[in-house]
Amino acid sequence: MWSLFIRGDEVIFNEVSPRPHDTGLVTLASQRLSEFALHARAILGIGLPDEVEAVPAASCAVLAEGSGVPVFGGVDEALAVPEADLRLFGKPRVEGRRRVAATVVRGASVGQARERARAAAAALTVDLV
Repeated sequence: MWSLFIRGDEVIFNEVSPRPHDTGLVTLASQRLSEFALHARAILGIGLPDEVEAVPAASCAVLAEGSGVPVFGGVDEALAVPEADLRLFGKPRVEGRRRVAATVVRGASVGQARERARAAAAALTVDLV
């Protein structure tokens, strides 16, 4: 999916990416409007609804280093962290150091959400085969 908007003869790109960025994932976890909907509303001058209920959320990147095909373990432990969700990026191969996943977590506070995101990421293992 691309974040692309057209206004008159003007074409505006936010990000050319087939997926939401990590910050977009946190936006989705914290409230019901996606990063794409927020950009569209801003460009079209619509603004936000009167009430947008938001909760604290955080993400943590999962890195792999080396060479090979990433194979994930500890998924059950990572998902056992309260309010945890995983995004496994499906990279076909890693050469060097690369982000291969992210945890996205909600919490009662930003601090709790960050702790949970780190705990879920720590539970996830990545082997390169």
